[in-house]
Amino acid sequence: MEKTFYIETFGCQMNAHDSEKVIGTLINTGYTQVETPEEANYVFYNTCSIRDKAEQKVFHRLQSLKRTGKNKVFAVLGCVAQQEGEKIFERAPHVSLVAGSASYTKLPEMLIQIEAGNRRVTGLSFDNPEAFDTPFTRRDNPYHAYITIIEGCDKNCSYCVVPFTRGPERSRTSESVMEEARRVAGLGYTEIQLLGQNVNSYRDPSSAGWDFATMLDKVGSIPGIRRVRFTTSHPRDFVKPIIDAIDSNPNLCDHVHLPVQSGSSSVLAGMQRLYTRAEYMQRIDWMKNAKRSIAITSDIIVGFPGETERDFQDTLDLLDEVQFDAIFAFKYSQRPNTSALALADHIPEEEKTRRIMIVNERQRAIQIRNNANLVGEVYEVHVEGRHQSLGQWMGRTSQYRTLNFSGRDGEDLLGSYVPVRVTRAGPNSLVGEAVL
Repeated sequence: MEKTFYIETFGCQMNAHDSEKVIGTLINTGYTQVETPEEANYVFYNTCSIRDKAEQKVFHRLQSLKRTGKNKVFAVLGCVAQQEGEKIFERAPHVSLVAGSASYTKLPEMLIQIEAGNRRVTGLSFDNPEAFDTPFTRRDNPYHAYITIIEGCDKNCSYCVVPFTRGPERSRTSESVMEEARRVAGLGYTEIQLLGQNVNSYRDPSSAGWDFATMLDKVGSIPGIRRVRFTTSHPRDFVKPIIDAIDSNPNLCDHVHLPVQSGSSSVLAGMQRLYTRAEYMQRIDWMKNAKRSIAITSDIIVGFPGETERDFQDTLDLLDEVQFDAIFAFKYSQRPNTSALALADHIPEEEKTRRIMIVNERQRAIQIRNNANLVGEVYEVHVEGRHQSLGQWMGRTSQYRTLNFSGRDGEDLLGSYVPVRVTRAGPNSLVGEAVL
């Protein structure tokens, strides 16, 4: 069989980076990536199971290709693979490989088993000491490089499948992280994003004993690196030294994504989030009182079982108090293996829809007001794209704001850093002119 493969990725930045690892590993083994599933002999779906819709989309893809997929090998990777395991073979009998994220370095061995005639191969163990060692990662983004520093989660939030799909927390050694960071800097990358389900829970397993704040500072001090981002943080492990590191090292981006999920301490207790509203607000105060102006973004879940109208109002009040720069809002959905399944008083779907619309409208108004205050300010923009029809460059500020700008005609600015003065502001992005 010809060794051509197609891969489609669902979900978060960690999934996107996992696909880079898969692609690099397969290409190094002699496989060739193609652009469509129809061209491929091997079809990989790297999956997300945080929400039911993402999971259903994967099985819809598998079903739609079933009739035209004769002589193809189908593989389900990632979170749905880990969650459903061998049940996927029953639900989609044309699938031959089911593998979780900890087994990607073993993909060539598993494919050899399939080529030898084994039609049901699995890689579902979290016990793989080589899981972090992916030297053949193919980096798709030409402007910033992802580096996973910790996998898994020990928090066991009552609504979340991550502890089941990603396993317990496993940190890389600081030496391994720094080696990869220096390697990508040597390739010309100037921006690094450190990844983990709870990235700030990082604990160096080596004798060096670095905590997350130390890791941030060390990566930000590598020659050639101009920006270091990180996602996603858990409030329980978000400590003041992280803010101190951002204040002291200008290469650390002044943006923190800190999911709150609810403004109600009662709902947070039901979610098993391990902090109260007051404890979350303490972390917000650290950021608001930092020497640098730190952009703060967050995640919100509405309609968690038992969420009263008073609880929901607490979330709206939190939005007004914090003035987030952006949020991602979701309706609660039941996920397998989670303790929230046993909770009573589920919120009707139409009420969840009402609440999420109110949250998004409230946040939109906040962003319109706050972004208007940025007009006239000058920001350094890392240029990532070009809108040819508009004659504008597109990039992001250190605070992760999207800023589209004009000027510097005739120059190729892709990958460069350009000072830009903001001239207009919308709810989700800024417009400006390059400063000559």
